[in-house]
Amino acid sequence: MRIALHQMQSGTDIHQNCARMIDAIRKAKAGNAAIYFAPEMSLLLDRDRRRSAANIVSEAQSEPLKRIAMAAKERGIWVHIGSLPLLSEQVEDRRVNRSIVFDSFGHVAARYDKMHLFDVDLATGESWRESSAYAPGRTPELIDTPIGRMGLSICYDMRFPDLYSRMAQAGATVFAVPAAFTVPTGKAHWHTLLRARAIESAAFVIAAAQSGKHEDGRETYGHSLVVDPWGEVLLDMGEGEGLDFADINLARVDEVRAQIPVHLNRRDIPPLP
Repeated sequence: MRIALHQMQSGTDIHQNCARMIDAIRKAKAGNAAIYFAPEMSLLLDRDRRRSAANIVSEAQSEPLKRIAMAAKERGIWVHIGSLPLLSEQVEDRRVNRSIVFDSFGHVAARYDKMHLFDVDLATGESWRESSAYAPGRTPELIDTPIGRMGLSICYDMRFPDLYSRMAQAGATVFAVPAAFTVPTGKAHWHTLLRARAIESAAFVIAAAQSGKHEDGRETYGHSLVVDPWGEVLLDMGEGEGLDFADINLARVDEVRAQIPVHLNRRDIPPLP
């Protein structure tokens, strides 16, 4: 089964980003991909909260989302938008970082709000406080897709293996991890964390990423990855923008799990004193 990953350098113009995604969706279908994957904050990457406010609406009001849904329907391809910022329906004056998956009919097949918010102070001087504007998601999300049962996650989630363990126990054989990873943390941890999530769950990891210097001043690491259940890297897109493809062999999950049956061998750990 073929998939397409779109490595982007998204900016502050939501309509321009949307147009680039629609063009990439067309190319993904032409390349015989069953699903197109975009990175975190694909439609809008803007750390200026005042400037970005005009572009952040509720899911129901988002015109770019409607255009992406129509592209999925017209091309007959599943589309994972990565994520975008939206107004929370549950928490007043808060945003959510939401993944949305459209099926090949343009219907919303699943949505997931990022559970773990990036509140960090790096040694490089970079400081991030997602919790000052965003509300965390409350529940994991699984969806049956043409490439198997997929667990949804976003970027910083990858540092919390319990999330992936829980989804694997519920039948996930693929994890989507769209990201906008910083350069220093990317150089140190990106490949290691994603390969670890694949190995410990014996599942595919698909991580479309942002790459390069963005209009809002940040710089992202790139290196969109596809990792198989044995931890082998099937695709590494390096730096820069582009669309690339990987072939997913669904039988590989059963082969690896037969060799190392981590899910059969798993034991519940009692609470520590």
